[in-house]
Amino acid sequence: MPERSSPLSPPPAEPAAGLSGWAQRTFSALGHPLFRRYWLSQLFSLIGTWMQTTAQQYLVLELTGGSAAALGWVTAAQFMPSLLISLFAGAVVDRAPRRRVLLLTQTGFLITAAVLAVSTHLEVVTLPLVLGLAFLHGIAQAFDMPARQSIVVDLVPKSGVANAIALNSLSFNVSRTTGQALFGIVVAAGVALLAGGNPDALSRLAFPFYLNVASFFLVMYVIATLPFPPREVAPRGNMLGQIADGLRYVRGNGDVSSVMWLVGLLSLTVINFNIIIPYFAREVFGAREAAFGLMSAVFGAGAVGGALSQASRPDPVRFLRLGSIILIIATTLFAWVPGPEWGLPLLALAGFGMLSFLVSANSTVQLIIPDALRGRVMSLYSFVLVGMGPPSAILVSYLISKDGPLGPHWGLTLIAALATLGLGALWRRLPRGLPD
Repeated sequence: MPERSSPLSPPPAEPAAGLSGWAQRTFSALGHPLFRRYWLSQLFSLIGTWMQTTAQQYLVLELTGGSAAALGWVTAAQFMPSLLISLFAGAVVDRAPRRRVLLLTQTGFLITAAVLAVSTHLEVVTLPLVLGLAFLHGIAQAFDMPARQSIVVDLVPKSGVANAIALNSLSFNVSRTTGQALFGIVVAAGVALLAGGNPDALSRLAFPFYLNVASFFLVMYVIATLPFPPREVAPRGNMLGQIADGLRYVRGNGDVSSVMWLVGLLSLTVINFNIIIPYFAREVFGAREAAFGLMSAVFGAGAVGGALSQASRPDPVRFLRLGSIILIIATTLFAWVPGPEWGLPLLALAGFGMLSFLVSANSTVQLIIPDALRGRVMSLYSFVLVGMGPPSAILVSYLISKDGPLGPHWGLTLIAALATLGLGALWRRLPRGLPD
């Protein structure tokens, strides 16, 4: 379906009487109908995605007898395409119809989820298959991330961009909390529905994958019918030259480049709880699915708090520093807790700090960059955020492994120390306010 200009949309709905000023500020972008429709569909679909992500992590640990290295390699396979092709993907997003890009990426997600569901249900799933599907998922993700991030500025006015970005992060983390909290319940249902009552059968883990497949149909329908407003697009021409234009812009803008350096350094170190939580839960604390799901959900709840906090703030820059500090301190303390119950408040604090920082970083970059370069610059943002996943997964899984040189406690402490050094090196270069 070709992109088309939307008819005149009704003005944003007035907040209901009696709502606090905080609620009005925090959810103001949802008053714009197109953004609200897109946001709700993403929230629903991402619940299924997070159930799948959690189930995949647990599946890898079961297939390998609890190998942190295997978990790291699967994470690396999923993020490797962002490292390899994200800059090319950003140039495509600046030139191609956004609807077409998003429909293709959602189709890719659906297919990989379906293959994972069927192979796990039949108990023919293997680690190489999971690695291959993670890589294919990562290819779709490399195009999906800059496309989705570029859409936000099309669905709200510039004054609402920071709030819309924070609400996107809120939906991501509400779905994280919901999906990971539902993981234990869904797997228990999978025991009854797919595993013949056997709580140790791999087929029990297929049920979250099937539910994720179903969730994609709604979001694909919304994308197919959403009237995307017109936008400024990059002219046809040499794609390598256009990629270079984006890189030159970032290099020449000190505020944008310093933010991206910090995102990359923290992504390489402490922004890796998709490995830290499952490994500490299963191998360090000896927890099963329910406790693992609870730890993940509490981390997600903290992230929701961070997103809500940022959504209510008109100036996002403050939490570039403060969010980073909170994340690093919480990670350091979590490294030394004796059990999951002691780690829950620290995971909530880490989630709060991480999302406060990431929303602040994303909003700061989006509010500075010009529209014509948005896809390319946000693909570079995806590169430093997600593209650091492969080296980070390998580094972190090696350092926190029981078989590694330091063990889980000192390994995670070293990771936090490296993050501290990176923050200290960039402290003075980070922006202290948005440009006029």
